[in-house]
Amino acid sequence: MKLTVVGCSGSFPSAESACSSYLVEADGFRLLLDLGNGALGELQRHVGLYDIDAVFLSHLHADHCIDMCGYFVARYYRHEGGRAPAIPVYGPEGTEQRLTTAYADTPTEKSMAEVFDFHTLKPGVFDIGPFSVRTEKVAHPVETYGIRVEHAGKSLAYSGDTGACAALNELAAGVDLFLCEASFTYGKEDIPDLHLNGREAGECAARAGAGRLVLTHIPPWTNAEVNLADARAVYDGPAELAVAGAEYEL
Repeated sequence: MKLTVVGCSGSFPSAESACSSYLVEADGFRLLLDLGNGALGELQRHVGLYDIDAVFLSHLHADHCIDMCGYFVARYYRHEGGRAPAIPVYGPEGTEQRLTTAYADTPTEKSMAEVFDFHTLKPGVFDIGPFSVRTEKVAHPVETYGIRVEHAGKSLAYSGDTGACAALNELAAGVDLFLCEASFTYGKEDIPDLHLNGREAGECAARAGAGRLVLTHIPPWTNAEVNLADARAVYDGPAELAVAGAEYEL
């Protein structure tokens, strides 16, 4: 199983990275986790536009899903061979309506269901291609899901956007790689059920016994090195910052 960081900036793109998007591959199957602002362009550095097999959207904030509008255009108006075949898109309740509204000028325009096969997320365990996945609702102001992905004895967990919660601990338990948001700075922002800081991400990784911690979704105005130091103060395993283009073989 291979993880590629397509984009990792929080809230809005930075000069170095698009917003959240992560490519997970195994057995020739490509699963995309989120597609935020600017990520569609970066995605094409790693894979062809029509080579994605499924999309998971953790929630419907723009920095995690808005480039699905551009992806719809690319798939609907594909120049060679006509419209691209529909691929499954897993998202919270109302994903199809939200994305169609974001794209369309009027309610009578094209529905994104013409190129995306929408599936409503609920907490549970199911398969996406060769992957066994578990999804749990995490602590964020809108309906948001974290995900655990397993293949051939290896595992990774992606937090989505979340505050500290038991569901995140469960998703990350014993994973080989924990891709965890760290938007806030310890001792500075303290808003429950919104985002984690670096220390909280490290504490979660330590509780879970995660093999490796990769901090992501750090906004451009936040000092990422401070967040990393805070995480390392409470987590003894390898910890690093997500960087656009980074690849991990699990």
